[in-house]
Amino acid sequence: MFGIPHEISISGVYFPPMLLATVPGVAMAGLTAVLLNRYRLSRFFVYPPLIFVALSILYTSLIGALWLPF
Repeated sequence: MFGIPHEISISGVYFPPMLLATVPGVAMAGLTAVLLNRYRLSRFFVYPPLIFVALSILYTSLIGALWLPF
């Protein structure tokens, strides 16, 4: 049976699980965007900021599914 996600306590401060997945997800998307710009691969995308949002959602979903305890 799957457990219901609940708050995670870090030093007495409660954080929602999605927040703990969003922070590294956005950081990884930012790093990917920097690498795409550095190697000039972002020129193949019509609207690169939309790719950043899509990567943020993808990385956050993967981190939430694989890393967070439920």
